Amino acid sequence: MGCFQAFEKAWEEACSSKGAVLVVPKNRYRVKPVRFSGPCKSNLTVQIYGVIEASDDRSDYKKDDRHWLVFDGVENLLVEGGGTIDGNGKIWWQNSCKVDKDLPCRDAPTALTFYECKNLVVDNLKIQNAQQMHISFEGSKDVQVSNLSITSPEHSPNTDGIHVTRTQNIYITNSVIATGDDCISIVSGSQNVHAMDITCGPGHGISIGSLGSGKSRAYVSGVTIDGAKLSGTRNGVRIKTWQGGSGVARDIKFQNIEMQNVRNPIIIDQYYCDHKSCNEQRSAVEVKNVMYKNIKGSSASEVAIKFDCSKAYPCQGILLQDVILEREAEDQKAKALCYNVNLVEKGVVSPHCP
Repeated sequence: MGCFQAFEKAWEEACSSKGAVLVVPKNRYRVKPVRFSGPCKSNLTVQIYGVIEASDDRSDYKKDDRHWLVFDGVENLLVEGGGTIDGNGKIWWQNSCKVDKDLPCRDAPTALTFYECKNLVVDNLKIQNAQQMHISFEGSKDVQVSNLSITSPEHSPNTDGIHVTRTQNIYITNSVIATGDDCISIVSGSQNVHAMDITCGPGHGISIGSLGSGKSRAYVSGVTIDGAKLSGTRNGVRIKTWQGGSGVARDIKFQNIEMQNVRNPIIIDQYYCDHKSCNEQRSAVEVKNVMYKNIKGSSASEVAIKFDCSKAYPCQGILLQDVILEREAEDQKAKALCYNVNLVEKGVVSPHCP
Protein backbone atom coordinates (compact mmCIF):
# COMPACT_ATOMS: atom_id res chain seq x y z
CA MET A 1 0.00 0.00 0.00
CA GLY A 2 1.37 3.42 -0.97
CA CYS A 3 1.75 6.20 1.58
CA PHE A 4 -1.15 8.24 0.24
CA GLN A 5 -3.45 5.18 0.33
CA ALA A 6 -2.40 4.53 3.93
CA PHE A 7 -3.18 8.15 4.77
CA GLU A 8 -6.59 7.88 3.09
CA LYS A 9 -7.43 4.65 4.95
CA ALA A 10 -6.33 6.08 8.31
CA TRP A 11 -8.43 9.19 7.68
CA GLU A 12 -11.54 7.16 6.82
CA GLU A 13 -11.23 5.20 10.05
CA ALA A 14 -10.57 8.27 12.19
CA CYS A 15 -13.32 10.33 10.55
CA SER A 16 -15.91 7.63 11.17
CA SER A 17 -14.88 7.15 14.82
CA LYS A 18 -15.79 9.11 17.93
CA GLY A 19 -13.10 11.44 19.30
CA ALA A 20 -10.32 9.88 17.23
CA VAL A 21 -6.65 10.94 17.08
CA LEU A 22 -4.80 10.35 13.81
CA VAL A 23 -1.04 10.21 14.48
CA VAL A 24 1.70 10.63 11.86
CA PRO A 25 4.76 9.15 13.64
CA LYS A 26 8.33 10.43 13.36
CA ASN A 27 9.42 9.24 9.93
CA ARG A 28 9.52 10.54 6.36
CA TYR A 29 6.53 9.87 4.11
CA ARG A 30 6.48 10.58 0.36
CA VAL A 31 2.84 11.28 -0.47
CA LYS A 32 0.78 11.88 -3.61
CA PRO A 33 -2.16 14.32 -3.52
CA VAL A 34 -4.63 13.44 -0.74
CA ARG A 35 -8.06 14.87 0.12
CA PHE A 36 -9.29 14.38 3.69
CA SER A 37 -13.04 14.87 3.37
CA GLY A 38 -15.69 15.50 6.00
CA PRO A 39 -18.07 15.65 7.63
CA CYS A 40 -16.68 13.45 10.38
CA LYS A 41 -18.55 11.71 13.17
CA SER A 42 -17.08 13.86 15.97
CA ASN A 43 -14.17 16.10 16.94
CA LEU A 44 -10.92 14.98 15.35
CA THR A 45 -7.23 15.56 16.11
CA VAL A 46 -4.39 15.07 13.62
CA GLN A 47 -0.95 14.94 15.25
CA ILE A 48 1.92 15.27 12.80
CA TYR A 49 5.32 14.36 14.25
CA GLY A 50 7.06 13.14 11.09
CA VAL A 51 7.85 14.69 7.71
CA ILE A 52 5.17 14.51 5.02
CA GLU A 53 6.88 15.15 1.70
CA ALA A 54 5.12 15.75 -1.61
CA SER A 55 5.66 13.55 -4.63
CA ASP A 56 7.74 15.44 -7.20
CA ASP A 57 6.25 13.50 -10.12
CA ARG A 58 4.02 16.10 -11.75
CA SER A 59 1.96 13.39 -13.43
CA ASP A 60 0.63 12.53 -9.96
CA TYR A 61 -1.25 15.85 -10.04
CA LYS A 62 -3.12 15.28 -13.32
CA LYS A 63 -6.54 15.15 -11.66
CA ASP A 64 -5.96 18.37 -9.71
CA ASP A 65 -2.86 20.48 -10.26
CA ARG A 66 -3.87 23.11 -7.68
CA HIS A 67 -3.84 21.06 -4.46
CA TRP A 68 -1.65 18.57 -2.64
CA LEU A 69 -3.02 18.04 0.92
CA VAL A 70 -6.63 19.15 1.39
CA PHE A 71 -8.95 19.06 4.40
CA ASP A 72 -12.41 19.47 2.87
CA GLY A 73 -15.58 20.25 4.81
CA VAL A 74 -14.30 19.20 8.24
CA GLU A 75 -15.65 20.68 11.49
CA ASN A 76 -14.01 20.72 14.94
CA LEU A 77 -10.56 19.77 13.69
CA LEU A 78 -7.21 20.19 15.46
CA VAL A 79 -4.00 19.79 13.44
CA GLU A 80 -0.79 19.97 15.50
CA GLY A 81 2.37 18.14 16.49
CA GLY A 82 5.55 19.99 15.50
CA GLY A 83 6.09 17.91 12.37
CA THR A 84 6.93 19.10 8.86
CA ILE A 85 4.89 19.41 5.68
CA ASP A 86 7.33 19.66 2.76
CA GLY A 87 5.94 20.59 -0.64
CA ASN A 88 9.17 19.53 -2.39
CA GLY A 89 8.56 22.41 -4.75
CA LYS A 90 11.79 22.67 -6.73
CA ILE A 91 10.45 20.93 -9.85
CA TRP A 92 7.46 23.29 -9.88
CA TRP A 93 9.59 26.41 -9.44
CA GLN A 94 11.86 25.39 -12.30
CA ASN A 95 8.85 25.07 -14.60
CA SER A 96 7.20 28.34 -13.61
CA CYS A 97 6.70 31.05 -16.23
CA LYS A 98 7.99 33.52 -13.63
CA VAL A 99 11.33 31.71 -13.63
CA ASP A 100 11.46 30.83 -17.36
CA LYS A 101 9.43 33.30 -19.43
CA ASP A 102 9.47 30.94 -22.42
CA LEU A 103 7.27 28.48 -20.52
CA PRO A 104 3.45 28.77 -20.42
CA CYS A 105 1.91 29.94 -17.16
CA ARG A 106 0.27 27.02 -15.34
CA ASP A 107 -1.17 26.36 -11.91
CA ALA A 108 0.88 24.68 -9.21
CA PRO A 109 -0.41 22.98 -6.06
CA THR A 110 -0.98 24.67 -2.73
CA ALA A 111 0.79 22.52 -0.15
CA LEU A 112 -1.93 22.52 2.54
CA THR A 113 -5.52 23.68 2.00
CA PHE A 114 -8.40 23.94 4.46
CA TYR A 115 -11.56 24.20 2.38
CA GLU A 116 -14.91 25.03 3.98
CA CYS A 117 -13.77 23.98 7.45
CA LYS A 118 -15.33 25.25 10.70
CA ASN A 119 -13.98 25.45 14.24
CA LEU A 120 -10.45 24.73 13.09
CA VAL A 121 -7.18 24.91 15.05
CA VAL A 122 -3.79 24.63 13.34
CA ASP A 123 -0.85 24.81 15.75
CA ASN A 124 2.89 24.13 15.85
CA LEU A 125 3.72 22.98 12.32
CA LYS A 126 6.58 23.54 9.90
CA ILE A 127 5.50 24.06 6.31
CA GLN A 128 8.28 24.41 3.76
CA ASN A 129 9.19 24.41 0.07
CA ALA A 130 5.60 24.63 -1.14
CA GLN A 131 4.94 24.01 -4.80
CA GLN A 132 3.10 27.33 -4.80
CA MET A 133 1.22 28.70 -1.75
CA HIS A 134 2.12 27.07 1.58
CA ILE A 135 -1.18 27.08 3.49
CA SER A 136 -4.56 28.35 2.35
CA PHE A 137 -7.83 28.88 4.22
CA GLU A 138 -10.72 28.96 1.77
CA GLY A 139 -14.38 29.46 2.63
CA SER A 140 -13.70 28.59 6.27
CA LYS A 141 -15.00 29.97 9.56
CA ASP A 142 -13.76 30.27 13.16
CA VAL A 143 -10.09 29.45 12.65
CA GLN A 144 -7.13 29.69 15.04
CA VAL A 145 -3.62 29.47 13.61
CA SER A 146 -0.51 29.67 15.80
CA ASN A 147 3.16 28.81 16.08
CA LEU A 148 3.77 28.14 12.40
CA SER A 149 7.19 28.16 10.75
CA ILE A 150 6.80 28.69 7.00
CA THR A 151 9.88 28.77 4.78
CA SER A 152 10.92 28.51 1.15
CA PRO A 153 13.75 30.11 -0.86
CA GLU A 154 13.45 33.81 -1.62
CA HIS A 155 13.54 33.08 -5.36
CA SER A 156 10.65 30.56 -5.27
CA PRO A 157 7.71 32.00 -7.29
CA ASN A 158 4.20 32.58 -5.91
CA THR A 159 5.00 30.84 -2.63
CA ASP A 160 2.70 32.87 -0.38
CA GLY A 161 3.03 31.84 3.26
CA ILE A 162 -0.56 32.07 4.55
CA HIS A 163 -3.40 32.75 2.12
CA VAL A 164 -6.88 33.73 3.34
CA THR A 165 -9.87 33.85 1.00
CA ARG A 166 -13.63 33.89 1.72
CA THR A 167 -12.84 33.11 5.36
CA GLN A 168 -14.39 34.65 8.48
CA ASN A 169 -13.11 34.93 12.04
CA ILE A 170 -9.51 33.81 11.63
CA TYR A 171 -6.78 34.53 14.18
CA ILE A 172 -3.14 34.03 13.15
CA THR A 173 -0.55 34.42 15.93
CA ASN A 174 3.11 33.95 16.75
CA SER A 175 4.32 32.72 13.37
CA VAL A 176 7.53 33.14 11.36
CA ILE A 177 7.24 33.35 7.58
CA ALA A 178 10.10 33.57 5.06
CA THR A 179 9.10 32.83 1.46
CA GLY A 180 9.29 34.02 -2.14
CA ASP A 181 5.98 35.90 -2.12
CA ASP A 182 3.53 37.45 0.37
CA CYS A 183 4.03 36.35 3.96
CA ILE A 184 0.28 36.73 4.43
CA SER A 185 -2.18 37.43 1.61
CA ILE A 186 -5.81 38.28 2.37
CA VAL A 187 -8.25 38.41 -0.53
CA SER A 188 -11.91 38.82 -1.34
CA GLY A 189 -14.68 37.52 0.89
CA SER A 190 -12.59 37.59 4.05
CA GLN A 191 -13.91 39.24 7.22
CA ASN A 192 -12.62 39.60 10.76
CA VAL A 193 -9.04 38.59 10.04
CA HIS A 194 -6.50 39.12 12.85
CA ALA A 195 -2.75 38.53 12.52
CA MET A 196 -0.61 39.17 15.60
CA ASP A 197 3.08 38.71 16.39
CA ILE A 198 4.17 37.87 12.86
CA THR A 199 7.81 37.81 11.74
CA CYS A 200 8.06 38.30 7.98
CA GLY A 201 11.03 38.24 5.63
CA PRO A 202 12.26 37.62 3.09
CA GLY A 203 9.18 37.85 0.92
CA HIS A 204 6.72 40.41 -0.40
CA GLY A 205 5.30 41.54 2.94
CA ILE A 206 1.70 41.47 4.17
CA SER A 207 -0.86 42.07 1.47
CA ILE A 208 -4.57 42.71 1.22
CA GLY A 209 -4.93 42.42 -2.45
CA SER A 210 -5.77 41.30 -5.94
CA LEU A 211 -9.29 42.47 -5.18
CA GLY A 212 -12.11 42.86 -7.66
CA SER A 213 -10.68 41.48 -10.88
CA GLY A 214 -13.19 40.42 -13.52
CA LYS A 215 -16.91 40.75 -12.86
CA SER A 216 -16.88 39.62 -9.22
CA ARG A 217 -17.48 42.24 -6.54
CA ALA A 218 -14.71 42.30 -3.97
CA TYR A 219 -15.30 42.59 -0.26
CA VAL A 220 -12.80 42.55 2.59
CA SER A 221 -13.48 44.03 6.03
CA GLY A 222 -12.31 43.95 9.61
CA VAL A 223 -8.63 43.13 9.06
CA THR A 224 -6.15 43.84 11.89
CA ILE A 225 -2.39 43.34 11.60
CA ASP A 226 -1.00 43.96 15.09
CA GLY A 227 2.59 43.38 16.14
CA ALA A 228 4.59 42.46 13.04
CA LYS A 229 8.31 42.59 12.27
CA LEU A 230 9.23 42.87 8.61
CA SER A 231 12.82 42.69 7.40
CA GLY A 232 14.17 42.95 3.87
CA THR A 233 10.79 42.46 2.23
CA ARG A 234 9.70 43.80 -1.16
CA ASN A 235 6.66 45.47 0.44
CA GLY A 236 5.65 46.19 3.99
CA VAL A 237 1.88 46.47 4.48
CA ARG A 238 0.11 46.74 1.14
CA ILE A 239 -3.43 47.08 -0.18
CA LYS A 240 -3.62 46.38 -3.90
CA THR A 241 -6.78 46.42 -6.00
CA TRP A 242 -7.31 45.77 -9.68
CA GLN A 243 -8.34 48.49 -12.08
CA GLY A 244 -11.81 47.94 -13.44
CA GLY A 245 -12.92 46.06 -10.34
CA SER A 246 -15.78 46.77 -7.96
CA GLY A 247 -16.45 46.35 -4.26
CA VAL A 248 -14.80 47.61 -1.10
CA ALA A 249 -11.87 46.99 1.25
CA ARG A 250 -12.71 48.63 4.56
CA ASP A 251 -12.04 48.79 8.31
CA ILE A 252 -8.39 47.78 8.17
CA LYS A 253 -5.80 48.36 10.91
CA PHE A 254 -2.03 48.11 10.69
CA GLN A 255 -0.49 48.80 14.09
CA ASN A 256 2.62 48.19 16.21
CA ILE A 257 4.78 47.26 13.23
CA GLU A 258 8.56 47.35 12.87
CA MET A 259 10.14 47.67 9.42
CA GLN A 260 13.80 47.09 8.61
CA ASN A 261 15.13 47.78 5.11
CA VAL A 262 11.68 47.30 3.53
CA ARG A 263 11.40 48.46 -0.07
CA ASN A 264 7.82 49.83 0.00
CA PRO A 265 6.83 50.06 3.67
CA ILE A 266 3.29 51.49 3.30
CA ILE A 267 1.43 51.30 0.02
CA ILE A 268 -2.13 51.47 -1.32
CA ASP A 269 -2.28 50.75 -5.05
CA GLN A 270 -5.69 51.03 -6.69
CA TYR A 271 -4.06 50.70 -10.10
CA TYR A 272 -2.63 47.23 -9.60
CA CYS A 273 -2.04 45.31 -12.81
CA ASP A 274 0.25 42.35 -13.45
CA HIS A 275 -0.17 42.37 -17.24
CA LYS A 276 2.35 43.84 -19.68
CA SER A 277 0.01 46.63 -20.76
CA CYS A 278 -2.79 48.15 -18.68
CA ASN A 279 -5.23 50.89 -19.57
CA GLU A 280 -6.59 53.21 -16.91
CA GLN A 281 -10.22 52.38 -16.10
CA ARG A 282 -12.88 54.38 -14.28
CA SER A 283 -14.22 51.67 -12.00
CA ALA A 284 -12.24 50.59 -8.94
CA VAL A 285 -12.52 48.81 -5.62
CA GLU A 286 -13.18 51.38 -2.90
CA VAL A 287 -10.70 51.62 -0.02
CA LYS A 288 -12.14 53.04 3.22
CA ASN A 289 -11.20 53.45 6.88
CA VAL A 290 -7.58 52.30 7.01
CA MET A 291 -5.48 53.06 10.10
CA TYR A 292 -1.68 52.97 10.29
CA LYS A 293 -0.62 53.36 13.95
CA ASN A 294 2.77 53.08 15.63
CA ILE A 295 4.73 52.00 12.59
CA LYS A 296 8.45 52.62 12.70
CA GLY A 297 11.61 51.60 10.90
CA SER A 298 13.56 52.00 7.69
CA SER A 299 12.76 52.06 3.99
CA ALA A 300 15.08 50.58 1.38
CA SER A 301 13.53 52.85 -1.25
CA GLU A 302 13.05 56.60 -1.47
CA VAL A 303 9.24 56.37 -1.29
CA ALA A 304 8.36 55.08 2.15
CA ILE A 305 4.63 55.92 1.94
CA LYS A 306 2.65 55.72 -1.29
CA PHE A 307 -1.09 56.17 -1.65
CA ASP A 308 -1.89 55.77 -5.35
CA CYS A 309 -5.66 55.99 -5.20
CA SER A 310 -8.29 56.12 -7.91
CA LYS A 311 -9.50 59.43 -9.35
CA ALA A 312 -13.04 58.07 -9.54
CA TYR A 313 -12.97 56.37 -6.10
CA PRO A 314 -10.44 58.19 -3.88
CA CYS A 315 -9.24 56.48 -0.71
CA GLN A 316 -11.41 57.61 2.23
CA GLY A 317 -10.73 57.76 5.95
CA ILE A 318 -6.99 57.04 5.88
CA LEU A 319 -5.26 57.71 9.23
CA LEU A 320 -1.52 57.91 9.89
CA GLN A 321 -0.75 58.06 13.62
CA ASP A 322 2.77 57.94 15.03
CA VAL A 323 4.36 56.69 11.83
CA ILE A 324 8.09 57.30 11.45
CA LEU A 325 9.93 55.79 8.48
CA GLU A 326 13.49 56.79 7.62
CA ARG A 327 15.77 55.79 4.76
CA GLU A 328 17.98 52.79 5.39
CA ALA A 329 20.76 54.87 3.82
CA GLU A 330 21.39 57.45 6.54
CA ASP A 331 22.48 60.22 4.14
CA GLN A 332 19.17 60.14 2.22
CA LYS A 333 15.62 61.20 3.07
CA ALA A 334 12.42 59.22 2.68
CA LYS A 335 9.38 60.78 1.05
CA ALA A 336 5.66 60.19 0.68
CA LEU A 337 3.60 60.24 -2.52
CA CYS A 338 -0.14 60.70 -2.06
CA TYR A 339 -2.73 60.85 -4.86
CA ASN A 340 -6.50 61.10 -4.45
CA VAL A 341 -6.53 60.29 -0.74
CA ASN A 342 -8.58 61.67 2.16
CA LEU A 343 -5.91 61.63 4.87
CA VAL A 344 -5.60 62.56 8.55
CA GLU A 345 -2.30 62.63 10.46
CA LYS A 346 -1.98 62.39 14.26
CA GLY A 347 1.04 62.42 16.50
CA VAL A 348 4.45 62.35 14.86
CA VAL A 349 4.31 61.39 11.15
CA SER A 350 7.33 61.29 8.88
CA PRO A 351 7.53 61.53 5.93
CA HIS A 352 4.50 63.75 5.35
CA CYS A 353 2.26 63.65 2.32
CA PRO A 354 3.02 66.80 0.29
